[in-house]
Amino acid sequence: MINYKIDVMKELKKRGFSANRCRKERIFSESTMQRLREKKPIGMDAINTICILLSCQPSDIFEIVPTADELNKYHRTDEQ
Repeated sequence: MINYKIDVMKELKKRGFSANRCRKERIFSESTMQRLREKKPIGMDAINTICILLSCQPSDIFEIVPTADELNKYHRTDEQ
Protein backbone atom coordinates (compact mmCIF):
# COMPACT_ATOMS: atom_id res chain seq x y z
CA MET A 1 0.00 0.00 0.00
CA ILE A 2 1.25 3.46 -0.80
CA ASN A 3 1.11 5.92 2.10
CA TYR A 4 1.68 9.65 2.02
CA LYS A 5 4.60 10.77 4.15
CA ILE A 6 3.56 14.43 3.99
CA ASP A 7 0.39 16.49 3.71
CA VAL A 8 0.86 17.55 0.08
CA MET A 9 -1.75 20.32 0.11
CA LYS A 10 -0.20 21.82 3.24
CA GLU A 11 3.30 21.71 1.74
CA LEU A 12 2.08 23.26 -1.51
CA LYS A 13 0.41 26.05 0.45
CA LYS A 14 3.70 26.75 2.27
CA ARG A 15 5.28 27.26 -1.17
CA GLY A 16 2.56 29.67 -2.27
CA PHE A 17 0.36 27.18 -4.11
CA SER A 18 -2.95 27.47 -2.26
CA ALA A 19 -5.96 25.45 -3.33
CA ASN A 20 -7.37 28.59 -4.94
CA ARG A 21 -4.19 29.19 -6.91
CA CYS A 22 -3.97 25.55 -8.00
CA ARG A 23 -7.58 25.72 -9.14
CA LYS A 24 -7.32 29.13 -10.81
CA GLU A 25 -4.08 28.31 -12.66
CA ARG A 26 -5.29 24.78 -13.42
CA ILE A 27 -2.22 23.24 -11.87
CA PHE A 28 -4.33 20.32 -10.62
CA SER A 29 -7.87 19.26 -11.37
CA GLU A 30 -10.42 19.51 -8.58
CA SER A 31 -10.57 15.72 -8.41
CA THR A 32 -6.78 15.48 -7.98
CA MET A 33 -6.87 18.05 -5.19
CA GLN A 34 -9.66 16.11 -3.49
CA ARG A 35 -7.66 12.89 -3.79
CA LEU A 36 -4.65 14.65 -2.25
CA ARG A 37 -6.80 15.88 0.65
CA GLU A 38 -8.08 12.34 1.20
CA LYS A 39 -4.59 10.83 0.77
CA LYS A 40 -5.80 8.64 -2.08
CA PRO A 41 -3.74 7.54 -5.10
CA ILE A 42 -3.02 10.09 -7.82
CA GLY A 43 -1.64 9.86 -11.34
CA MET A 44 1.94 10.14 -12.50
CA ASP A 45 1.39 13.56 -14.07
CA ALA A 46 0.23 14.93 -10.72
CA ILE A 47 3.19 13.31 -8.94
CA ASN A 48 5.53 14.89 -11.48
CA THR A 49 3.96 18.33 -10.97
CA ILE A 50 4.13 18.02 -7.18
CA CYS A 51 7.79 17.05 -7.33
CA ILE A 52 8.58 20.04 -9.53
CA LEU A 53 6.64 22.48 -7.33
CA LEU A 54 8.14 21.13 -4.09
CA SER A 55 11.61 20.45 -5.53
CA CYS A 56 11.53 16.88 -4.25
CA GLN A 57 11.47 13.24 -5.31
CA PRO A 58 8.48 10.86 -5.12
CA SER A 59 10.16 9.06 -2.20
CA ASP A 60 9.91 12.33 -0.23
CA ILE A 61 6.13 12.16 -0.62
CA PHE A 62 5.26 8.47 -0.56
CA GLU A 63 6.32 5.29 1.17
CA ILE A 64 5.42 1.69 0.47
CA VAL A 65 4.00 -0.20 3.44
CA PRO A 66 2.84 -3.65 2.33
CA THR A 67 -0.40 -4.91 3.82
CA ALA A 68 -0.66 -8.49 5.08
CA ASP A 69 -2.71 -9.36 1.99
CA GLU A 70 -0.06 -7.93 -0.33
CA LEU A 71 2.70 -9.80 1.46
CA ASN A 72 0.76 -13.05 1.23
CA LYS A 73 -0.07 -12.51 -2.43
CA TYR A 74 3.43 -11.67 -3.60
CA HIS A 75 5.62 -13.63 -1.21
CA ARG A 76 3.90 -16.98 -1.09
CA THR A 77 5.93 -20.03 -1.93
CA ASP A 78 5.03 -22.46 -4.68
CA GLU A 79 6.33 -25.45 -2.71
CA GLN A 80 2.88 -26.96 -2.11
